[in-house]
Amino acid sequence: MRTVLIAAIVGLLVVSACLAGCTQTQASAGGLKLGVVASMTGPASTTGKDVWQSAQLAADEINARGGVFVKSLGKNVTIQLVQGDDESTREGGIKAVTKMITDDKVDVLTGGFSSAVVTAHESIVADHGVPYIITGASSSTVTRRTDINTSTMFHHAPITDASASQTTIFVDEVMRPAINAKFGRPADTPLRMAVIYQDSPFGKGALDAIQSTIAAKGLKIQVVANETFKMGETDYRTTLTSVKAKGPDVVYPIAFLNEEVPMLTQARRDVGLNTIFLAVECVDDPDYYKGLGQYGDYSIIESRFSAYAVPKGSISPNVGKYQKDYAARFNASPGMMGAATYEGVYIAAAALEKAGTTDQAALLSAIGSVQVPEMVESMKNSTISFGNQYHESQFNLFMEQLHWDPATQTLRPKIVWPAALKETEFQIPDWYRPGSV
Repeated sequence: MRTVLIAAIVGLLVVSACLAGCTQTQASAGGLKLGVVASMTGPASTTGKDVWQSAQLAADEINARGGVFVKSLGKNVTIQLVQGDDESTREGGIKAVTKMITDDKVDVLTGGFSSAVVTAHESIVADHGVPYIITGASSSTVTRRTDINTSTMFHHAPITDASASQTTIFVDEVMRPAINAKFGRPADTPLRMAVIYQDSPFGKGALDAIQSTIAAKGLKIQVVANETFKMGETDYRTTLTSVKAKGPDVVYPIAFLNEEVPMLTQARRDVGLNTIFLAVECVDDPDYYKGLGQYGDYSIIESRFSAYAVPKGSISPNVGKYQKDYAARFNASPGMMGAATYEGVYIAAAALEKAGTTDQAALLSAIGSVQVPEMVESMKNSTISFGNQYHESQFNLFMEQLHWDPATQTLRPKIVWPAALKETEFQIPDWYRPGSV
C-alpha cells in the first residue's frame, strides 16, 4: 500500500502550502534531519534565499500531509530542516557543512550551488559518509572526481558536459543558419563564438565541453575568444572590449547571475557590443530578468525550470502549481536552483520511506535506487533517479529567448528549442551586428 508521501509525489504537487504556524522547526523527535546548504550571504545570496525557501515549501507540504512513514518506527515522522549558510565561499561551505554534520547531526544534506564551494566541502561529507543530494554545482568533477570517495554524493543538476553541449548544439542548429541567412552569408559559414568563463571548475568544465562538442560533432562554430574572470567580479568592460575586437557573432558567458547581469549590461550599455548573449541554466531566476531589464532583450538562456515559462507536456500543471504556491508563500517568483532543491527534499523523503529507517547505509542505498516521478523539472524517462555510475540525474533541457515589453517594463522568456517544446521562433533583433558579414 502506497503511503501518504508517495501519494503526494505521484499526485504531483496537489498539496497546498502549509497553513500559518506550520514550519519545519516543529518536526518531532525521530524525524529526518535534512541539512540545506544554501548561500544565504555573499554574492550568491539571492540564489541561496530561493534555495532555502523552496526547501521550506517542500518540507512543509510533506509535514502538512502527515510526514513520512518509517517502517522501523511503525509511524510517520516529519522533516526537520537545518540551514547551513556557505557564505558563497569555500571556507564558509566547509564551516557550515562541518557544523551540520558534527553538531546538528543531520541525516542527509541537500542544496549546494557553486561548484568551487561544493568541491571544497565534499571531503568532509565523504569522511562522515553522509548522503548528499547536490542540487547545483554543475561541474562534472563534483561526482566524477577520484581524489575522494564520492559514493555518498547524488547530483541532481545537469553537469557542465551536458548543459554546455546542448547550448552549443542549439547555436549551430538554430542560430548559425538564421544569422547566415539574414546577412547573406554562405550557409556553411562558421559562426564566431566568444566564451567568457568563470575561473572555477564550473567555468573551465563548460569551456572544455564547448570545445569538445564542436570537435566531436564537427559543428561549424569557431571559438574566436576565450576570456576568463575571477568569481564575483563586477567590472567586465576591459574584457568585453577585447572580445568586441575579435568580432563574435555570439557571446557565451559561463557565469553566475550576479556576474552575467553586469557583464551583459556593460556590453550593451558601455561597450557597444551589440550581439546576442547566451546564459547558462543556473541563472534562470526572477532576479536575472529584473537585473537585466531592457539590456536582456533577445538574449538566450538555457533552462530546465523557469519562473515565467511553462513547457508543454505532462509537467505543465505541476510547474504552474509550484509557481503559484511559491508566490503565495513568499510573495516572489521561484528560481531554478530553488526548484531543484524543492525536489531534493522530496527525493530525501522518498528515500526515507523506501529505507524504512534513518540508518545511514540504508538511506544511501535507498537514494541510489529511488525513482521519483518528475515534478517541476522535465526529466529523462519522466523520472528522477540516479542510475548511472556517477549518481547523476538526467534532465531535458530547453532554450529560451528573452523579450523586453516596454508596456509592462518586464523581461520575459519564450521557449525556442527544441521543436517539441517551442513556443515561438528564434529572432534576430534589428540592432544586432554580426562579427563579420
